[in-house]
Amino acid sequence: MSSARTRPDHSVDRSTDRPADRAANYCSDHPAERAARDPAAPASPFHFAYLASQSPRRQELLNQLGIGFELLLPDADEDAEALEAELPGEPARLYVQRVCLAKAEAAARRLVRTGRNPAPILVADTTVALDAAILGKPSDAAHAIEMLTRLSGRSHEVMTAVAVVPAPGVKGYSSSFDASGITRTLSISTVRFAVLTREQIERYAESGEPLGKAGAYGIQGRAAEFIAHIEGSYSGIMGLPLFETAALLRTAGVAF
Repeated sequence: MSSARTRPDHSVDRSTDRPADRAANYCSDHPAERAARDPAAPASPFHFAYLASQSPRRQELLNQLGIGFELLLPDADEDAEALEAELPGEPARLYVQRVCLAKAEAAARRLVRTGRNPAPILVADTTVALDAAILGKPSDAAHAIEMLTRLSGRSHEVMTAVAVVPAPGVKGYSSSFDASGITRTLSISTVRFAVLTREQIERYAESGEPLGKAGAYGIQGRAAEFIAHIEGSYSGIMGLPLFETAALLRTAGVAF
């Protein structure tokens, strides 16, 4: 997808927004619940948001809800991968939220530096946790085989942290790019893999699909046949929990 604005498609079928897609949210006051309590909220001034992510899955999910967006990707001189470095002994829940916030702050600086039109910025980060171990993106096919072998026949957690930076010039925006004004949520889902054969694992790893994906698999792809059960948010497992994301964007003033 190019970086051109994707216009909202108001004919999108939203029947896929199931209650099961409302995963664990660790905010003390959910944005959707606040919006429901305040029907007189002001009209939304923004018709798009910036998406600070290269993930095709996140772009597909925003299109599913008819949310207009423009890509706001790291510049060539930005070390985006350094933001994902783990700290010794860091729990997965704290890790994914810290990385998401760091990406949000970097994206806010990028928007100001490039001089593009003001609009809220959407950022997300996903990780897989097995016991106390964080399973990030595999470095190669052999690494993917190692991860998938560990996941075989077991349950693990998929955590997606989401953050929305308010547009410059609106209430809650902080020019110091700290956490002030940034709204955040955390979606946690549980996924159980069937017992996989060595042949299944190697064939999937050789397909190239595990590369670039936390935990070395994508639920929306060929790995769907490995998944015996999920509990939580399907879209959150894909990389962007739609119920929570829609609420955060509406609170930030994005119309869709």
